[in-house]
Amino acid sequence: MHPAAMPLPAHQLTMTVLMTPDTANFAGHVHGGTILKLLDQVAYACASRYASRYCVTLSVDQVMFRQPVHVGELVHFMASVNHTGNSSMEVGIKVVAEQIREQSVRHVNSCFFTMVAVDDERKPTAVPPLQPQTPDEHRRWAAALVRKQMRRELEQRFAALLQPSEGTSASNGPSPGPISGPSSSPVG
Repeated sequence: MHPAAMPLPAHQLTMTVLMTPDTANFAGHVHGGTILKLLDQVAYACASRYASRYCVTLSVDQVMFRQPVHVGELVHFMASVNHTGNSSMEVGIKVVAEQIREQSVRHVNSCFFTMVAVDDERKPTAVPPLQPQTPDEHRRWAAALVRKQMRRELEQRFAALLQPSEGTSASNGPSPGPISGPSSSPVG
């Protein structure tokens, strides 16, 4: 099918996979790593299709395994480019498991991938700016900006923890200070 004939906009993608016995963990549920691998594939497909470029995974945020997925279920991955930067895109993915015999569905996972489009030399390259149209797309855009800001703040906080402070060195932690006897030990 030609991309122009697809029922979804270029910034959205769905994929459905049947969970087979080879995906099971020791508890008999689908292994979380199997879901993570599929999530990465869906994020890649959604971002690459939107950007018309090869894309690489920069980060994965807020992977929430809400409920176990069972062998024999259909798992639907619904992806959307929520926000675009210069070369990066946030791809949100909602995962729904469908119990075929009961015809019931459950929201089992959600997460957000940051993908970066790269050129033939594997250098970051520009992506088309996303133009949110619907109320859901505007909500996703705004939420993506909040997550982007939170990632920056978290990065700054961790960087601050790595900065040497008074009485410490960056290479070996707190300076030992004066030698003290066993009675001054914090553990007894």
